[in-house]
Amino acid sequence: MRILFRWTVIIFALDQVTKWLVLSWLDLANRGEIDVLPPILNLRMAWNYGINFGLLQGHSDTARQVLIAVALGIVAFVLWWAWREKLKPLGMACAGVLIGGALGNVVDRMVYGAVADFLNMSCCGIENPYAFNVADVAIFAGALGLVFFADGKKGS
Repeated sequence: MRILFRWTVIIFALDQVTKWLVLSWLDLANRGEIDVLPPILNLRMAWNYGINFGLLQGHSDTARQVLIAVALGIVAFVLWWAWREKLKPLGMACAGVLIGGALGNVVDRMVYGAVADFLNMSCCGIENPYAFNVADVAIFAGALGLVFFADGKKGS
């Protein structure tokens, strides 16, 4: 479990530091957009009141609280499951990456009322209209990693 907690802290800190840099240092909330390596990497401010890709948008306090509760429920389940299955180190790391990302977005919802998304990547003539953040990447990567590396020590 130590590996899980280590990765949770690393991802959570990386997510929060990048959001602080973008919101406070670069003032992206007011600037709106900054081209970094167009079109491959751009910073585009977007407040996500829903889930991935803005699905289930809800600007009410109730919607925000439900999304926070769901995320915390998922975190609790993944913690319990990783502990119960006694995942191998790579599986624990993946679980920690997912949890760190989920907690990063929970903090956004609590502090800002929405998730701060700011990374925008396009390539090969295809313009991506969506923005995301480090937490979103971590949630996706952690979940994908668990699909491939979730074998526990029980059956081994």
